[in-house]
Parts: sequence; C-alpha cells; structure tokens
Amino acid sequence: MNAPAVPTDDAALAVLLAQGRRRLADVLESLAPDRWDAPSLCDGWRVRDVVAHLTMPFRYRGPRVLAEMVLAGGFHRMADRVARRDGSRLSPAQLVAAVRDNADHPWRPPGGGAPGALTHDTVHALDVTDLLGLRLEIEAPAWVVVLDQLAGQRSLRHFGLDLSGVRVEARDVGWSTGAGELLAGNAADLVPALAGRSIAADRVHGPGVQRLPRLRRD
Repeated sequence: MNAPAVPTDDAALAVLLAQGRRRLADVLESLAPDRWDAPSLCDGWRVRDVVAHLTMPFRYRGPRVLAEMVLAGGFHRMADRVARRDGSRLSPAQLVAAVRDNADHPWRPPGGGAPGALTHDTVHALDVTDLLGLRLEIEAPAWVVVLDQLAGQRSLRHFGLDLSGVRVEARDVGWSTGAGELLAGNAADLVPALAGRSIAADRVHGPGVQRLPRLRRD
C-alpha cells in the first residue's frame, strides 16, 4: 500500500482537525458515566482529565494560561494541575461540548502549526479510547501527518526515544521512515508507542521493538 498524499496547506489540515474533533465528540457522547473515570494512556489521568487537557487551549486564553503557569510553577505542572482540576469540575456533557463546539477552533501549539495541533489531538484521542477498547476513525492522511511529526527528532527527544538504525513501518497506511531493524505495526499502535505511551508488546513487531522502553509484556 502506498502512503496517501499528505496535506500540507492549513485549509486541508483544518478539515482533518475538525473531522477528528467531531468524531471524538461522538465517541465521548456514547460513554457510560463510569467510563469517564477509567484510566487512560496518560499516566495518572482519567479519561475526563485527558479531555479536559485536550480542550484547555479552547477554554483558556493566553493570559489565563500564563497565570496558571505561574501559580503551578511551570508548564508541565500547570498542565497536570489544570487537567485534574477541570476534569473533576466539568461534567461529561460539558467536556463533550468543549470538543464538539470547538471543532473549527484555530488553536495551534507554539512552533507546531496545524500538524502539531493534529498530533496533539490524535495522541490524546487515542489516550482516551485505547484502554476503553474503542475504535476511533481517523483518515489515512491524518495518520501520516501525525506519524511524520512523532518520528521527527524534536519529538523523539521529547519522548526519550532513540530510533537510529530502525525502520518504522505503519503498513496499514503505507507509511515508513528510517532504515535498519524493523519496527512495524498499525498506525493506531505506533502513534501511542512513538508518543511515549505504554502499549502491549504484541501490538508491534520486529527487532526494533527493543527501542520502545515502555512496552507492556503482560
């Protein structure tokens, strides 16, 4: 399978962002109340905390973010604090609305542009759905954009991964990068693995899996 054409213009990426947010809202809307408190792929965060984090850029303006950072003592502490606090304060209906009503929101992460926003949304959407055993429909071009972002050196450094001498293949979407020992799987399995999440070892294969330090072997 050949890799699909990768959209590079903001308009095409905005369409993928909006599609992804609406589909995630549909999935979230179907959750039973107790599943909002289920664990996610984000260590220590419940499903509701991840959704609160994903929607924080839609709900908070710049000055409020800066104030929260000062109060928490840094960005990562702020993100954790706000996710847990807002995840508890906001109802499932409010969290679903925060996703759906902001499908077309123009937020972009600093230095990341639209590809960074799509990666942020996709990784956190999988954080929510993966352990719940739910399938999230994502367009092949969106997978390729996200995989390209996660396989970049900036992202690999951020998540502490060394994939030198490894060829990574998402065969279901015809995507690959690098050369050397094989690390292969479906896009939905490789994305959380490349984003530093813990996934079951049988979801990826090849000698290159040894480079993923957080595989679960249960």
